Amino acid sequence: MTVLEGIRVVELGAWVAGPGAGGLLADWGADVIKVEAPEGDPMRRLFAVLSGHGEPQSPPFDLDNRGKRSVVLDLRSEEGRRDLHDLVATADVFLTNLRPDAVERLGFGPDVLLEANERLVYAQVSGFGRTGPDAHRAGYDLGAFFARSGMASQAVPPDQPPVANAGGVGDHITGTTITAGICAALFARERSGRGQLVDTSLLRAGIYTMGWPLTIQLRYGKHLPTDPRTTVGNPLINSYEAGDGRWFWLLGLEADRHWPPLLRAIGRPELAEDERFGSAKGRRINAPALIALLDETFATADRDHWTARFDEHDVWWAPVNTLAEVVEDPQALAAGAFVDVPEGKGSAAHRAVMTPVDFGSTPAGPRRGVPGLGEHTDEVLAEVRQR
Repeated sequence: MTVLEGIRVVELGAWVAGPGAGGLLADWGADVIKVEAPEGDPMRRLFAVLSGHGEPQSPPFDLDNRGKRSVVLDLRSEEGRRDLHDLVATADVFLTNLRPDAVERLGFGPDVLLEANERLVYAQVSGFGRTGPDAHRAGYDLGAFFARSGMASQAVPPDQPPVANAGGVGDHITGTTITAGICAALFARERSGRGQLVDTSLLRAGIYTMGWPLTIQLRYGKHLPTDPRTTVGNPLINSYEAGDGRWFWLLGLEADRHWPPLLRAIGRPELAEDERFGSAKGRRINAPALIALLDETFATADRDHWTARFDEHDVWWAPVNTLAEVVEDPQALAAGAFVDVPEGKGSAAHRAVMTPVDFGSTPAGPRRGVPGLGEHTDEVLAEVRQR
């Protein structure tokens, strides 16, 4: 038995944030029915849509949609809309990340569906929220999560242009956020007997993710600037390149506590007596000089040498992994970060990223493969008509 066994989710969405939440719920055991237009979720054709490549496979789609059942409905037709209404009547959760105005025009807004099914949890993900001047604006995580939340401006020093983020990052954080809201609303329903609207947006999730600097901005009317690594205020929590070109982070957040172990690890105990570096304040004022000194030191040996020394002297650190290193990282493997996905009509069997929560006494993970477009239409509609 899984934690969400017996929960039916009807997902009307595309791209990532909504389907990503549906993917989490499917891995946790819910019966997630993905409703697609006849042409399918455009994520199925990601590389063609993104840059005109002819690659037919879409691993990002597979990640967020494995374990679901795919139903094709043409919501431009009265029959398709009627079938979706009938399907939602059997659901515990309706999950959508279509723009709020688009869902309303189709006749599937929260007021309509909650009136028809009082136990329904209606989960809506949007770019910018359900109300306000930009409620119906297209977002994507690059725009709503990274750019508008202030994250993009803080990712680089003030004199540097914004950089592109890795795809799907904000979407997955937002998808995880709405998943938590769905589970909370299902729990509340067990006590009240009634469902409710659960609402989040890429913008809200991005602003919450930026909570630390934004809280300082709200309280003091200013924020700490993003410094280049050569001038960062605490050189003990900074990135450094070893002599073999591999990078690592020092994690000496408590500057005075972590300074003596670092000196022992690099074999420079005399720096403890250097008046420039004897205190956290001194190291902040003289950060460029200390960072340059550490750069020179770490360039004299490879990363394995330094990390062995760090472990010997209890210096906290982390490798800056490439993606190729991540998928082979023994700690990631031991932590259960990857999973084998069975073959489905939408994709061959493959190794993939596991959703980020395990349960001690109930299984989680993909129970079936990636669905083909419309693979389960007849099956699901037959189930609905039998109820």
